[in-house]
Amino acid sequence: MAVSEEKANPRNEIGKTNDAELVKRLLIENYGYALDLIYLIRGNHQKVYARKPCPLDVGRNDGWLYFGRIESDGIRLTIEGSFLVGPKATKNVVELDDERARRYLAGESIEVDENLYGWFILKWRSYYLGSAKAKDGRLLNYVPKERRLRAE
Repeated sequence: MAVSEEKANPRNEIGKTNDAELVKRLLIENYGYALDLIYLIRGNHQKVYARKPCPLDVGRNDGWLYFGRIESDGIRLTIEGSFLVGPKATKNVVELDDERARRYLAGESIEVDENLYGWFILKWRSYYLGSAKAKDGRLLNYVPKERRLRAE
């Protein structure tokens, strides 16, 4: 996405638009692909949860997966969300080399093309590492601290 493109804040649509419709639209706009799942947006942080209907009674486990978060400029996917969307995403996927993937998983923001702006899925080989926001020539790190690679 070019820096000059401006979009409306999707957070303003929460509660006015069906959650599933909003999430699917944001996924299509940002990554070119949306899974056919049930989506819910909950909490003060606009977290997105997803699940697939299942006729099997699984008891107390309701099957909701923390999928991502609605941001003021799009949708940020969790590592799990990027694994689900990434293989069929048609845009906004950045492939990392081994060194940049290691640095990203260790919690560092990494350099990219200055012209990139917005949310991107990060891919390393056949793995999807989550999503990051490209801004000012860097991919801002969103790997949770408890999931980061530790220094040796």
